[in-house]
Amino acid sequence: MTSVLCIGEAMVEISLSPDRPDTAGLGFAGDTLNTAIYLKRTAPALNVAYCTKLGRDVLSERMIAMMRAEGLDTTLIRRSDTRVPGLYAISTDEKGERSFTYWRDNSAARRLMEPPGLEESDLSGFDLVYLSAISLAILPPAGRARLMGWLRHYRDAGGRVAFDSNYRPALWSDQGTAQETVTDAWRLADIGLPSLDDEMALFADPDEAAVLARLRAYGLGEGVLKRGARGPLPLNGAPPLAVDPATDVVDSTAAGDSFNAGYLAARLDGRDQDTAMRAGHGLALRVIGHRGAILPREDV
Repeated sequence: MTSVLCIGEAMVEISLSPDRPDTAGLGFAGDTLNTAIYLKRTAPALNVAYCTKLGRDVLSERMIAMMRAEGLDTTLIRRSDTRVPGLYAISTDEKGERSFTYWRDNSAARRLMEPPGLEESDLSGFDLVYLSAISLAILPPAGRARLMGWLRHYRDAGGRVAFDSNYRPALWSDQGTAQETVTDAWRLADIGLPSLDDEMALFADPDEAAVLARLRAYGLGEGVLKRGARGPLPLNGAPPLAVDPATDVVDSTAAGDSFNAGYLAARLDGRDQDTAMRAGHGLALRVIGHRGAILPREDV
């Protein structure tokens, strides 16, 4: 049985009602958590573990209960006595485009690499480690460097790394640090799952061709460039996936996260890249027709 470890920040999600300013929904999400949940739903036979740091408050307890209900292995969730989960509020416009407001300065996940926290030995035993630029951005520089070093050792020992350069400028001290860190992560990755918009925003690439050339120069052996409604483009030069235009877009939250899950589930099951791209794109289409990051379980 293949085992996957997803590392990142799990957050409290407040979904603001578009019709009633005094009404909101409460949920739990986060980019790598979204992928972990959809990965487990799509491929129940996979052992999917989630690693983060939470508090000892009621929302942390509810979040862990939700993850366990989704079938995730929560053994590597560490706890803080003084910190709590990060929180964000999400609103969407009439086209389903999202905007966020964050409260995460006291997030326990920012101290994931401090005791009691993640240890290098925790990575062993997993066939694939999945993380994003957000997983790295929230960490202090020393913790970030430590995790990157551990990932090098893990990969040298035969492990594989999947990475999504989910770029959020507000999380980084400056763009140069983000560029350097993401470049190092790309050179470590066996499976690349970048988004065109993120890559162009971070590296100021003039066009899609420049993004592809840069990513290929890192030596990425597998993966796709996510291009939203235009569909995914393989990094290895294969033709893009022909897709139908999206209709009834309610909320674009977790579109990329769910694509990653569908793609990885298919590839880990031995499916070819075209089948994996279709699986990822199809799952993302279902997700953007629903408000919030996580679909009702019966819809996947």
